[in-house]
Amino acid sequence: MLEAPNSLFSIPIFFLFSAFSLTSGSTYNVLDYGAKSGGEIDSSKAFLDTWAAACTSTTSPLLYVPAGTFLLGSKTTFDGVDCKNSVTVQIDGTLVAPSDYTVVGNDGNWIVFEQTNGIVLTGGTFDGRGADLWSCKHAGNQCPVGATNLAFYDSNNIQISGVTSVNSQIFHVIIQECTNVNIKGLTISAPGDSPNTDGIHLAKSSNVNVTGSTIATGDDCISISSGIYNVWIEDIQCGPGHGISIGSLGAEPNEEGVQNVTVKHCTIQETLNGVRIKTWARPSTSYVKQVIFQNVTMVNAGNPIIIDQNYSPGSPDVGDSSGVEISGVTFQYIRGTSSTKAAISINCSPSKPCWGITLQDIDLTSGDQPAEVSCSNVYGSNVGTVVPAGCINKSIGK
Repeated sequence: MLEAPNSLFSIPIFFLFSAFSLTSGSTYNVLDYGAKSGGEIDSSKAFLDTWAAACTSTTSPLLYVPAGTFLLGSKTTFDGVDCKNSVTVQIDGTLVAPSDYTVVGNDGNWIVFEQTNGIVLTGGTFDGRGADLWSCKHAGNQCPVGATNLAFYDSNNIQISGVTSVNSQIFHVIIQECTNVNIKGLTISAPGDSPNTDGIHLAKSSNVNVTGSTIATGDDCISISSGIYNVWIEDIQCGPGHGISIGSLGAEPNEEGVQNVTVKHCTIQETLNGVRIKTWARPSTSYVKQVIFQNVTMVNAGNPIIIDQNYSPGSPDVGDSSGVEISGVTFQYIRGTSSTKAAISINCSPSKPCWGITLQDIDLTSGDQPAEVSCSNVYGSNVGTVVPAGCINKSIGK
């Protein structure tokens, strides 16, 4: 049996962070800097002015957004490089994006925090008003790529709690090039057919907790991209969407890998996929290792367990072989129902077979017909009772 990763971060990293609490320092209310409730007047400058004032404080400043609806009518970036202390942002109201999706649709992001240290974001609703952009894309028209509701870049010691993100044009929350991130109690929602609306996207970051959140989107509930180390995901309600995914990896030949990821005590319901690892069928030096999916309940989820190393949507690269090496992955206590006949699909690269893959105590059914399983180029072990019957090659393979 493959054991869970043996490192500091194979247990939750909550102890790295102080408990979520409001600051006892100076309070900076956006209304005092010209913000207008009602959702009609652009308050982005007022918010930035409030941020600038809070950043001058040396006594744990609180940036406060009261109840009400506030329009942030352009890309709004809160840069923490000059902040003298950690800023807490408490939002009791709703922030809305411009109704015209083209205003921020080519900017990549709507609201950004970058170069912050110790930022605390608590509460509030972020409404990206993405419906018109999705309609544009569904119609096959020429449309902007879209903007993420909330992005954190190049930041450390981030705490996010109690945030609601709705109808983001594309990804809801991005964490990129960040360390020590604690996310809990998020509610993320967009229609199941909304394109590219991943709930939480992690890239080039380390020491990340995501817990106690409900995510319903048109793409991955949580997506884990390259350069990710030490991630703990627990107590997630996922669906609709595309499940919880590592990848896609290997689109570029020299991408960083993914290492030490734990996903446990999650429910995945009415999704296109369950727990998934996907890599491009291209040469690559990337890797996935030390991953455990544990105690996950599937409720009518498509492809509950899937490793796909032939991911090439709309690409001419079909026929190439993935160079991403996948090893040390455990699927343990995965139970429930599959909406597809294939409940377990582990199709690895012929040039870099998966190794150290463990299926342990799996119980998946597919309606009133037997579920199916398929494996190729995979080595490891079946432990305990595996239903449908495991198909992993028990040869060492490495």
